Amino acid sequence: MGSSLKAVVLSVFLSTLLFTLVTSASNNRLVRIGLKKIKLDQNNRLAARLESKEAQAVRASVRKYHIRNSLGDSDKTDIVPLKNYLDAQYFGEIGIGTPPQIFTVIFDTGSSNLWVPSDKCFLSLACYFHSKYKSSESKTYKKNGTSAAIQYGSGAISGFFSYDDVKVGDLVVKSQEFIEATREPGVTFLVAKFDGLLGLGFQEISVGNATPLWYNMVEQGLIKEPVFSFWLNRKTEEEAGGELVFGGVDPNHFKGEHTFVPVTRKGYWQFDMGDVLIGGKPTGYCTGSCAAIADSGTSLMAGPTTVITMINQAIGANGVASQECKAVVEQYGQTIIDLLVAEANPKKICSQIGLCTFDGARGVSIGIESVVEGNSGKASSGIRDAMCSSCEMAVVWMQSQLKQNRTLDYVLTYVNELCDRVPSPMGESSVDCGNISNMPTVSFTIGGKVFDLSPQEYILKVGEGPTAQCISGFMAMDIPPPRGPLWILGDVFMGPYHTIFDAGKLRVGFAEAA
Repeated sequence: MGSSLKAVVLSVFLSTLLFTLVTSASNNRLVRIGLKKIKLDQNNRLAARLESKEAQAVRASVRKYHIRNSLGDSDKTDIVPLKNYLDAQYFGEIGIGTPPQIFTVIFDTGSSNLWVPSDKCFLSLACYFHSKYKSSESKTYKKNGTSAAIQYGSGAISGFFSYDDVKVGDLVVKSQEFIEATREPGVTFLVAKFDGLLGLGFQEISVGNATPLWYNMVEQGLIKEPVFSFWLNRKTEEEAGGELVFGGVDPNHFKGEHTFVPVTRKGYWQFDMGDVLIGGKPTGYCTGSCAAIADSGTSLMAGPTTVITMINQAIGANGVASQECKAVVEQYGQTIIDLLVAEANPKKICSQIGLCTFDGARGVSIGIESVVEGNSGKASSGIRDAMCSSCEMAVVWMQSQLKQNRTLDYVLTYVNELCDRVPSPMGESSVDCGNISNMPTVSFTIGGKVFDLSPQEYILKVGEGPTAQCISGFMAMDIPPPRGPLWILGDVFMGPYHTIFDAGKLRVGFAEAA
């Protein structure tokens, strides 16, 4: 073989090798989406309070009547109506259409649809303050037209489905189904810093059974692994808000090893969580495990009122006093303690004393309204609901103190104090900004490992200077069985702990964020 032929063969070999290496690098690359962080401000807090009264009615309906989700499945209470996106701080940009029309969206693991405002939104003021999708200006738009609506705490966004290409980072997802929102009611979307939402949950909770965008990323071969991960930068002095990585993880975003837990129920990224500890002491509420979801679309941590009240008491948060709670303690406190000492089944105690009925798993209100009760019946039913839930909380609180060998007087005083710490109807509580350093660590047990949150991590500061307000990162939210009781681990948790969502192995992983 001549030298010139050898050179040609060598050149072809090197070119082939280089092409292989480049292709391999491309197939294994990570797709990075830079996240922007926006500070909580007083306008958002005011808007949240303005909407709270409307939201309470929806929240109460969900708790009491198990509102069905879009799939009509009565055992899957929809979490979306209970979310408050005014607290969301982390956003990113996507492009829809050809050429791309840019939108700022929340990347939300607690929902599964993609929606943005439509240029056909004429009657909602919010649409005039955000970017709107114009199908007539996209070469890749495809008509669908099926109507769609997503219920939130103070109304619904509604519109219709369309298809178009969606640019995420440097990837283009072809013919993605999404919602063009033509109605965005209420204050929420008017003052929101985002245009729309990009859901990263499972298809099981997708409105209209639309295929989630990340499913199509995998199906179209745009990412090698069905994995994405969140790094949320909680350092206020740094400009970078964080990063969402599709196709894998960035080792620079975390320290040590991840603790993985299996997804127990597809829809949300739901898993089992162990006990909650306050200052290193177990509350006992989740000893037998509680359901939890990792939710990037929620800033706060949401959990059962029973435990949130215990946390509020420990951190000095100011809630709204519950007269029903104190009435239960005054009338039935001694009886509850006697039954606990006699080792009665804690779940049956409130039915034994006549405040609830036992459905085989937990106490439920005995407030069944008759036809002749009318409006007075509704009022008395509401009181009985409150007495039942107050009794159940008191049982948990008393049980936790009796396990620590507290005296009778101490237990009753402690429980009465907790009654004063029951969160406001909106679920949030304020704290003294000057007392943060004296607050206890609050910990969550996941996969057998204890994950600590310091007060600096779970207290959110709103505003600056002497007018600044500090709010507890823990919000009360009672999700009824069978979906609940449920904890929602939002940005307060996902900030300190880098989070992996692994659809291939159906698991969620947490590690200390770098």
